Amino acid sequence: MKHLRLSPRWAPYALLAPFLLLFLVFGLFPLAFSLYLSFQSWEPTSGLAAMHYVGLDNFAFALRDEWFWKSLANTGWLALASGLPQHLVAIPLASFLHLGFKRWRNAVVGAYFLPYITSSVAIAILFSSLFSTDYGLINLLLALLREVPLLGALLPAQAVDWLNDPDALKPAISMIVFWRYVGFNVVLYLAALQTIPPDLYEAATMDGAGRLQQFFHITLPSIRPMIFFGVTLSVIGGLQLFEEPFILTGGKGGSDQAGMTAAVYLYRNAFDFNDFGAASAMSWLLFLVVALLTWLTNRAFRPRTR
Repeated sequence: MKHLRLSPRWAPYALLAPFLLLFLVFGLFPLAFSLYLSFQSWEPTSGLAAMHYVGLDNFAFALRDEWFWKSLANTGWLALASGLPQHLVAIPLASFLHLGFKRWRNAVVGAYFLPYITSSVAIAILFSSLFSTDYGLINLLLALLREVPLLGALLPAQAVDWLNDPDALKPAISMIVFWRYVGFNVVLYLAALQTIPPDLYEAATMDGAGRLQQFFHITLPSIRPMIFFGVTLSVIGGLQLFEEPFILTGGKGGSDQAGMTAAVYLYRNAFDFNDFGAASAMSWLLFLVVALLTWLTNRAFRPRTR
């Protein structure tokens, strides 16, 4: 029996074929179909035959939709409130772990990284209990802190209804996102710190530079590419925020739609209101916002030329 032999010329294409097939089916086709849908009016319950071309009407509807703009504003608020503190905490924390932990470093980093790989449903159940108005641990902690002189005057006088008060819902979601992703950024920055040659710190120490001076003049400039990478991921992830607000608010956006992000509103347009055309148009408008902010981030981190 003859064995089939593959020509070396075609071997790379054969090895790449499974990935290319999966990418075409689950990557490229959904993108192309979404772009096509953005110019159509279609309710999926009526079948593909009910689809008809409407031009730019879906984009015009999205730009006139007050709830779409509100969802974008909510998304921007949550992305800024949860994304910026992640890096302000992760960078010095990674530096502390890099310098202060040797033997137990991996175990400590693993504990910080654990929330990132935890199930979103488990996180939602956990924080729903923590944010409970009457029995939540967070309100209990606030009640104890009210007994502290001076500090008590800065805290709310009563228990906070975190999940139903529009003014408290956004900070609650931001805390969850911060808690979940700060460990991921710690791992990124710790990996970058381990690539810095120790000779730089030894030379700086011999020149009389303190730890703080070394941090600002050696550590930060050395991990600048990783900061750019981490901030870019935070910008993209923050503007696509979906799981935490969706699960925490039951998919409805919460009181006064305070927790309705752009991704949640897209989902509701598609699966609650059966308007896949408008949802597709909004998704491409959100893509343009993400692309613009990513470009601005790139400009901000571009090396200055004199």
